[in-house]
Amino acid sequence: MGLFDGLGSLVTDALNGRPINILAVAEDLFQNAGGVNGILNQLQQAGLGDQVKSWIGTGGNLPVSPEQIKSALSNEQLRGLANAFGVDLDSLPQLLAQHLPHAVDKASPNGVLPS
Repeated sequence: MGLFDGLGSLVTDALNGRPINILAVAEDLFQNAGGVNGILNQLQQAGLGDQVKSWIGTGGNLPVSPEQIKSALSNEQLRGLANAFGVDLDSLPQLLAQHLPHAVDKASPNGVLPS
């Protein structure tokens, strides 16, 4: 079972209507950032600690904006993901903002991330 199996496999890219596999995009992002803990540390260092804690915790998930995703991740990370998966660079932060909180929440059902 992958980290994002509970999300469903496809999301439609709002700009061109082309289906993309958000699970593959998110898995790749986590792998390239040092795993789940690496990407969450990166988000926390960008000032999103409260959001990250809410996603891991057992309560509700605080939202994150595409702008926050863009400021937390490097341009190189965003460009690499967009190119690797054929996703429009402008739509990638929106897709991650929509699905990352749910993905982390699903990966930590008891308030703890798997090791």
